Amino acid sequence: MRARALAAAALLGAFTSSAAADSVVSGGNGDWQATLDRVAKGVVVLRVSVPRAFDTDSPAFETATGFVVDGKRGIIVSNRHVVKPGPAVAEAVFLDNEEVPVEPIYRDPVHDFGFFRYDPAAVKFMVPESLLLAPENARVGTEIRVVGNDAGEKLSILAGTLARLDRDAPDYGRGRYNDFNTFYFQAASSTSGGSSGSPVVDVSGRAVALNAGGSLRASSSYYLPLDRVVRALALVRKGEPITRGTLQAVFRYRPYDELRRLGLRQETEERVRRGFSDATGMLVVEEIVPGGPAAGALRVGDVLVRVNGRMLTSFLPLEDALDASVGGTVRLEVERGGVPHEIEMTVQDLFEITPDEYMEVGGAVVHLLSYQQARNFSVPAAGLYLASDGYMFSRADVPRGAVLTAVGGVPVETLDDLEAALSSLPDGERVPVRYFQISRPHSESVGVIRVDRRWYPMRRCARDASSGRWPCTDLAAPGSAALANPATASFPEDAAWPARRLARSLVMVDFDIPFRADGVHGDHFRGTGLVVDAEKGLVVVDRETVPISLGDVYVTFGASVQVPGEVVFVHPSHNFSVVSYDPALVGDTPVRAAKLRRKGPEPGDAVWLVGLSERDQLVTRKTRVSRVEPPVLALTDPPRFRESNLDLVAVADTTPTVGGVLSDRWGRVYALWAAFTVQEGTTTAAFWGGIPAGRVLDVVTPLREGRPVNWRSLGVELSGLTLADARSRGLDREAANALESRNGVGRDVLSVLRSTAGTPAAELFEEGDLLLSVAGEPAGSLARVERASQAETVGVSVLRDGEQVDLEIPTASLDGSGTDRVVIWAGALLQAPHLAVAAQRGIASGEGVYVSWFWYGSPANRYGVRATRRIVDVDGVPTPDLDAFLAAVADRPDRGPVRLRTWHLDGKEEVITLKLDLQFWPTVELRRTAGGWERIAH
Repeated sequence: MRARALAAAALLGAFTSSAAADSVVSGGNGDWQATLDRVAKGVVVLRVSVPRAFDTDSPAFETATGFVVDGKRGIIVSNRHVVKPGPAVAEAVFLDNEEVPVEPIYRDPVHDFGFFRYDPAAVKFMVPESLLLAPENARVGTEIRVVGNDAGEKLSILAGTLARLDRDAPDYGRGRYNDFNTFYFQAASSTSGGSSGSPVVDVSGRAVALNAGGSLRASSSYYLPLDRVVRALALVRKGEPITRGTLQAVFRYRPYDELRRLGLRQETEERVRRGFSDATGMLVVEEIVPGGPAAGALRVGDVLVRVNGRMLTSFLPLEDALDASVGGTVRLEVERGGVPHEIEMTVQDLFEITPDEYMEVGGAVVHLLSYQQARNFSVPAAGLYLASDGYMFSRADVPRGAVLTAVGGVPVETLDDLEAALSSLPDGERVPVRYFQISRPHSESVGVIRVDRRWYPMRRCARDASSGRWPCTDLAAPGSAALANPATASFPEDAAWPARRLARSLVMVDFDIPFRADGVHGDHFRGTGLVVDAEKGLVVVDRETVPISLGDVYVTFGASVQVPGEVVFVHPSHNFSVVSYDPALVGDTPVRAAKLRRKGPEPGDAVWLVGLSERDQLVTRKTRVSRVEPPVLALTDPPRFRESNLDLVAVADTTPTVGGVLSDRWGRVYALWAAFTVQEGTTTAAFWGGIPAGRVLDVVTPLREGRPVNWRSLGVELSGLTLADARSRGLDREAANALESRNGVGRDVLSVLRSTAGTPAAELFEEGDLLLSVAGEPAGSLARVERASQAETVGVSVLRDGEQVDLEIPTASLDGSGTDRVVIWAGALLQAPHLAVAAQRGIASGEGVYVSWFWYGSPANRYGVRATRRIVDVDGVPTPDLDAFLAAVADRPDRGPVRLRTWHLDGKEEVITLKLDLQFWPTVELRRTAGGWERIAH
């Protein structure tokens, strides 16, 4: 790590042949207006994307401020929390709105400052001013101005007066970046978001401090002194290394009255007061990081008197001594409870405990635990830190912020250890991981991860100090997964008769989603499946458990044996899917296919609710059918699957399950007991209902026989009207009598609520049409209409504006494979508009590329490519589908500009321009083939 820091300094020093400092903004006692006019030419807006979680940062896009301190070399100073400890992609916008890329070339391991670099030749229309750093000008009472990008404004100027020069560093919260071992300045300038990194200038235009943060409870702002910035900049200009030393101890400035209570001797206080007449206190050991040089040598409460024989009361002499002694020793004199102690300690290189490399695996990010987090949680600065749990670790409930200690029983302390432990494991292999949460270091846990090498690459990325970038190296994929050994499970035999019979047919289905296609509202789903063919290994499960085909399926038998599965069919209209498993993998497990009854129960009938609990326990309850009717469900935002045109079975009493069946007393299945999601404002809720077994049989029967399911739809969503409402719309007595005699008293008349875009129904039906007959029969139940719609063409009579209209409707053939192709581009997940978009919003496939998701820290996040929008052209080239889109963006260079024309769901047009980031967000296609899902890099 230190070698990279040296390389950065050497290259930056050689960036220009001139070692002379640039002209600086200066001035005597001129007015503020003239000063600010000059200062503004050196202030830039920084737009920073954080593409990966790292240390204390999460993926995000942020705006902040910086200012030029060396125009010839192109050096900009800003805060460390702007420069970022990990990967960052940034641009600087100068006063004349010129935007140039910048690279983060230095971030201090502790203090809140860092440097960006830009190419001076890229700024073509102005000459940026270089601000002089003058920390010696900071005094209490100095009138200052904060010139920066406050609250997202291009340029804001806030006034203030320095009130304190010895304030403790601001505390931004546990687990976040925090500065320490330095004073901060304080003033009442009320800076806010975006002003981080702004220069704090005096009337002469010199920078006396660096704006760093503010208080949410008061108008106070906090500024970092520039002493260490000056030192670092000088070393960079000389091409020398920026050495940084540490004892892994935190000191605080404490007043004399507190020091006396800690045991400071009177004669020591007298000597210090004589030597430092302006001082009001001294430094005290506040924290000691376990495992560091200070551990076992210093103690919390020690009062620091001298360093290397030099008396001190502030942080600068201490830091000077440490930075000058990296790898060597320093001698500290402290008083501990009034007793003097002289201690010699080795000074550690701060860059050794500042991570500059990470590994990506299964969508997770892992790197060495940083000194920042070690200090935050008082743990040793060692071990592997899970900066992002990603897809692979989240499935095992291993949280972000965990520290990994062992994989597969083998201790892991470095990225080399982790690579060795994982590199030979194939996709799908299960391996135990031992870890502790950093907030609870003394409580170790074990999770079982399932290795992912299919959805996400495994690679290592290390910071190149010469460029500020983080190039990555892909790690070789292992061979194919070994075949699982068959295992046998048993089922309970002591339940009531229907439950005992059905126990061998009920399984637990887990479904994990790596990419949120089709508007799905979660990443992991769990529910009860019903075995409908034990020989072929077919299981029916609700779409709340398996909502799409893109994901990993696992089927568990008897809470004992888990086997992988595959999505076979995702019903395009109703709330169930079919998955398959290999029957050979369950050995002699007595699995039995359930018997499905096509005739459903009526209100008042006795039924048995048999299902599985969240803990995979068999549960049962005898109850009665309360009603059989279609649910009324609001549209979802974003559009996703939503049940329609189906009568659901409701029961009087239920018991908590994650799904199951409604059966008769002999265990024959009336209905699949399924979860249905509804949107209530911005939250998602669920209710339970029975899907009639007849609807399930329509799909299961051809699958059992090895035939493809050719599902057809009329292409409309129907709602029910009472006969009274229908008569008010013009339904005559004869038609009403015919419907009533066929439907039964009190049954609804079916009305067209909306049509699915891209189907013939969208051209032939009108909203509000009343269905009189379908295929020559009175349009009675929803099931009758659906059965008639399985023909390629169906005759329909409707009542429209009081008149009967006869229509010949070609039905739509709907594919049960679901979305089988997605593209990840610029950090957005793209696909063809899925069926819910066509059914609920009237947007058909072929009308642009649909954005299903975007990732924080990506260009899509940075430039506003949001979910539910459609990209209809790229730089004027139409993109009706994914093939056209991929062709349009195929040759775009990294950081190259792209112009998108997009449409919102409500039809609003918008043009978005963005710059690509192909290093962190390359173009990747996921396509479902006969052999499963494949990942294709473009």
